Amino acid sequence: MFATAIIVLREVMEAALIIAIVLGASRGIAGRGRWVSAGVALGVVGAGVVALFADVITNAFSGDGQELLNAFVLLAAVCMLAWHNIWMSSHGRELASEMKSVGHDVQAGSKPLTALMVITFVAVMREGSEVVLFLWALGTAGSAASMLAGGFMGLVVGVLIGVFMYQGLLQIPMRHFFSITGWLVLLIAAGLAAQAAAFLNQVGWLPALGSSLWDSSRLLDQSSIAGKMLHTLIGYTARPSGIQLLFYVLTLGIILGLMRWVGHRHAAGRAA
Repeated sequence: MFATAIIVLREVMEAALIIAIVLGASRGIAGRGRWVSAGVALGVVGAGVVALFADVITNAFSGDGQELLNAFVLLAAVCMLAWHNIWMSSHGRELASEMKSVGHDVQAGSKPLTALMVITFVAVMREGSEVVLFLWALGTAGSAASMLAGGFMGLVVGVLIGVFMYQGLLQIPMRHFFSITGWLVLLIAAGLAAQAAAFLNQVGWLPALGSSLWDSSRLLDQSSIAGKMLHTLIGYTARPSGIQLLFYVLTLGIILGLMRWVGHRHAAGRAA
């Protein structure tokens, strides 16, 4: 029961952290709640599909099916996070100024709303799939009743932590809000890209470029709760490979470059 609770808590907390940041970054966009809720629902359904076909997925592609699925899901999340940040780089100031008017709903285009759904879907499905596979491995050693109780306990605590994190984001002054959440989303995207690179390296699709550039496990164990939170927030890895570092840096550089380019073009257009 305790092992199940810890596993579910960690995975739910990671998903809740991403959802809290996505909700914070889209603060003021009309209809965001419906799209985020739809993404959560689709993620739960996707995790259920993984549960039904766990054996098939694990054994696909000569036993590398789960790693390839993880890499694909992570790269999809990176694309949508980049899309959201790039859009916000050109509309964030407008949203902030509009939100100063009491009772005024921001009317946004469909692109960022679709991104909200996809990002939350990917987060929930990814963490839910990991829960499914972990519990599937533990299922032979524990009773169904104790696993259900532990899973429910971990779910409740993880959701509560996510609510507190979101409430904390709301305390950030509006003049700094979009800048802070934008950086959080950017770091999440870079971390997910590094994780995808690690999975592709595991199946031999990418070279390692150095198996372990450094080891910071003594300073912060990646399997600890703090390590897992930093892993989700900024892509912290205690023993990163060269390919992970390369993907991390490239993702940061590409998204930042596109954000600034689109932001400058949008500002120039408004000035003209």
